[in-house]
Amino acid sequence: MPSPSLQEAGDGGTLRPPGGPFSWANLTQTLAGGYLPLAAATLVVFLPLLWMVLSSFKQPGEIVTLNLSVLPESLNPENYRVALTTVPFGQFFLNSTVVTVIGSTVKVLLAILTAYALVFVRFPAKKLIFVLILVALMVPPQVSILPNYILIAGLGGKNTLWGIILPGLGTAFGTFLLRQHFLTLPASVLEAAEIDGAGHWRRLWQVVVPISLPSIATVGLVTVVSEWNEYIWPLIITDRPESMTLPVGLTLLQNSEGNGAGWGIMMAGAVLVILPILVVFAMLQRYIVAGLTQGSVTG
Repeated sequence: MPSPSLQEAGDGGTLRPPGGPFSWANLTQTLAGGYLPLAAATLVVFLPLLWMVLSSFKQPGEIVTLNLSVLPESLNPENYRVALTTVPFGQFFLNSTVVTVIGSTVKVLLAILTAYALVFVRFPAKKLIFVLILVALMVPPQVSILPNYILIAGLGGKNTLWGIILPGLGTAFGTFLLRQHFLTLPASVLEAAEIDGAGHWRRLWQVVVPISLPSIATVGLVTVVSEWNEYIWPLIITDRPESMTLPVGLTLLQNSEGNGAGWGIMMAGAVLVILPILVVFAMLQRYIVAGLTQGSVTG
């Protein structure tokens, strides 16, 4: 007997839920299993950001009060003016840009070269190296803070931009993701390039990289976001405003506005910090889905 929960549609024997796509059972299942969890997850992420933006326009009496109001009385940009003039935001922005651009570029290049070597180059202990990369993915980054500080401080890298960049140049995530993608590339394409006399360098940049741009863009975008938002290491290795990045610079804003009157100013500073990376993320987020799903289906 046919299943009571399914009905045949047409001569092709295609199965569909009873009552059609607009039945109460199907609509309830779609809402409960799809839209409601998605809406809840979206609100969890979006509401704190919305509250931060609204609070950045509020006066002190509107934030520290028992009569809480969601919307500010007026869109007065005074908090932004104070945040920009209290601390050297221009220097912080320049430092963050330099650290993000250089750090992300080097990380992506190292990930591409390492992943290519792990897939297409024969050398001893290749599987062991890949296992060590997987182990590095599981180790919390906080474990390496003290050794990195001793090393960078000993090399004279304290309060320098290269001291911020150097310890994080290796990216186990990027290497792992690109290796898994490179494994799905058709071997015939690489064999044809090798027959034409292309060495590893030409095969990498003229064959592998062009057809792997979504995955590489994913690694680059994730790396840019993490570099821009990095807080712990720059906070530890810098104590001078001229070498601080934007997230660390907010601590100076907090120290200068330590009372309740400074909450709106701090919110304005936080908006200024995350706004550039939110714009970049919104423009390029589609590459994350394309890059993370490449290679998930084979055959």
